[in-house]
Amino acid sequence: MTSHLEQAPTLSAAQFDARYRARLNRLATSNLSDALDLLGLRGAVIGILPRWGRTRVIGRAVTIRMTAAGAVRSTAHLGVDAIEASAAGDVIVIDNRGDLHNNCWGEILSMGALRKGVAGVVVDGAVRDVDACEAFGFPVHARGTVPITARGRIVQEAWNVPVRLGDVAVRPGDVVMADVNGVVVVALEQLDRVLEAAEQIFDKEARMIEALRAGGSMVEVDRAFNYEQMLQR
Repeated sequence: MTSHLEQAPTLSAAQFDARYRARLNRLATSNLSDALDLLGLRGAVIGILPRWGRTRVIGRAVTIRMTAAGAVRSTAHLGVDAIEASAAGDVIVIDNRGDLHNNCWGEILSMGALRKGVAGVVVDGAVRDVDACEAFGFPVHARGTVPITARGRIVQEAWNVPVRLGDVAVRPGDVVMADVNGVVVVALEQLDRVLEAAEQIFDKEARMIEALRAGGSMVEVDRAFNYEQMLQR
């Protein structure tokens, strides 16, 4: 499996929306994950799910890395700089190393992000105030939910830097999709070929569904579409 380059190329929010958003909106994380497998790329993250409803978010990553309080000097409240720097449609990505004990996102940050037009937040760790986030409709995807504050426990180590979700690298500007199945990260320079492969997979699976609805047996459809081999290069 290949990995991300250290620095992502740049693409403005307007360029991303014009070139890619409508195409990505047709797909699920499962389609992108299959495309990544087909191309020998890493990008799927399991265990990070919507904390309310069946929300899904798609956009360019704006990253935050967390650490234990006292490990570094905190110069700003977590998330504030990232929210301010975000464009409409961006996704805030927080690397808290899968910590399920310490919250690193809540109601106030969600409202600030919502007012900025941020598509949602994806947290490798825990969040809180999920009921409030649901009430005003801000998508929050995380590994867990806790009631406690981050204050005195964890701090923002850095933002707009390369981070990790699970074992997947995420750079500022990489493309993130999160839905009820999990999260997929696609390096921006790979997006065209990943999208092309994902669309082919999506279209093939749609034809299979229609064939089954039309009365074809599972065995017949499997044989006709060579389902077992569809991800072989």
